[in-house]
Amino acid sequence: MKLPAGSTLPPLAQTLQIIANPTGFLADCAERYGDCFTLRVLGADSPPVVFFSHPDDLQAIFTTLADRLALGKVTHVFRPLTGDQSLIMQDGAQHQRQRQLLMPALHGESLRNCGELICQMTQQTCWPTGRTISVQAQMLEISLDVILRVLFGLQPGQRYFQLKVLLHRLLERINSPLYSVQFFLPPLQQDLGRLSPWGGFLRLRAEIDALIYAEIRERRAAPPGEDILAMLLAARDLAGQPLSDLELRDQLMTLLLLGHETTASGLSWVFYWLHRHPEILARLQAELESADPSPAALAQLPYLSAVCKEALRIYPIALIAQPRCVKQSLTLAGYEFDPGAVLIPCIYLAHRRPEAYPDPQQFRPERFLEAKSPYEYLPFGGGSRSCIGMALALFEMKLILASLLRQYEFCPTQPPPPLSRPARRGITFVPPGDLKLRVMGQRRATGRLAKSAG
Repeated sequence: MKLPAGSTLPPLAQTLQIIANPTGFLADCAERYGDCFTLRVLGADSPPVVFFSHPDDLQAIFTTLADRLALGKVTHVFRPLTGDQSLIMQDGAQHQRQRQLLMPALHGESLRNCGELICQMTQQTCWPTGRTISVQAQMLEISLDVILRVLFGLQPGQRYFQLKVLLHRLLERINSPLYSVQFFLPPLQQDLGRLSPWGGFLRLRAEIDALIYAEIRERRAAPPGEDILAMLLAARDLAGQPLSDLELRDQLMTLLLLGHETTASGLSWVFYWLHRHPEILARLQAELESADPSPAALAQLPYLSAVCKEALRIYPIALIAQPRCVKQSLTLAGYEFDPGAVLIPCIYLAHRRPEAYPDPQQFRPERFLEAKSPYEYLPFGGGSRSCIGMALALFEMKLILASLLRQYEFCPTQPPPPLSRPARRGITFVPPGDLKLRVMGQRRATGRLAKSAG
């Protein structure tokens, strides 16, 4: 096997680097070794892990070489959260079956049906003039409310609030470094009672599961709705078989846990960049003020779309796409790979290639006023394993952002800090510090600021 050059650090040191400073370590490796490089982040005796960022290599991994690659087993860390039947755990025919069942519920007419709801829920935020908000906390609050309503069709009530409280508790715990480490180290997964970390997680998960299964039972007996759960209940595969209760539970938990947190983090980045670049914010507000306020029209606004895409380019929610494991020997980028080698499309590095994005560290939404290649821009991965919730996430981001900027005027309490490195929050990365904005007033329907005595 002929491998690309890579870090000469001991395997343990490489692993610690990729955990503690992944963006800096990946950027340093790309500068030293070029478009592809080999790391030993799975241990000295484990298969080599090779990172790629050149669009030609990514295209090969996603398309022409796809039949020689299998799912890289790195999603195991999510298994206790999402379950065995989650789409992200599947490969081959079962992955294709589930993807076909889920796709209609997350695209097309289903997406358009939830647009009005997303806008209405965002507009129901009630922030008086003079209030200071934490952007990250408020985006998490709004996106959790939205995903619960869009996913389950739940109206505010006992089950809605119970599920919201429990999910918020679970998310805050798994985003804590000391708590989340147990998902990476199976020996720590010991149920030593309610007060032990793993025991507490299992009991919290059981409470959430009970609410989800109760909702599934009731919805099976109820008239069809228009939310995502209703479409999943009605879905049938080519053999005419529906999703089982267990499959439904695992897909719903996957969408809840991955969709909620990633959307909130993406929005936090948008607000960070807009308030570092007032001229970009002013251009976006001008587009929003003159636009048709319908959700379908807002979602198509070119500069709004460009702002959201550029935020996801500079710091994508996931730094890598789904790793692929070589199952048949192959040649890629002039190197030979034997079965067992792990190939990783690196989203973070692909998004920072100067030939595709001049001055790649600068926030320039106008880059996306023209279409980009899916092998140069891939914030949700690529190929058959791209994120199935991509359309919903972008749709939600654009409508929440548009609704808030059309409703409120904000001013940062202090200038957003210069960006040295992003802050880790669980599996996602968020802006450094805790960006706080002061509500300066509410906008009228015309976009002008309404005067307030508050």
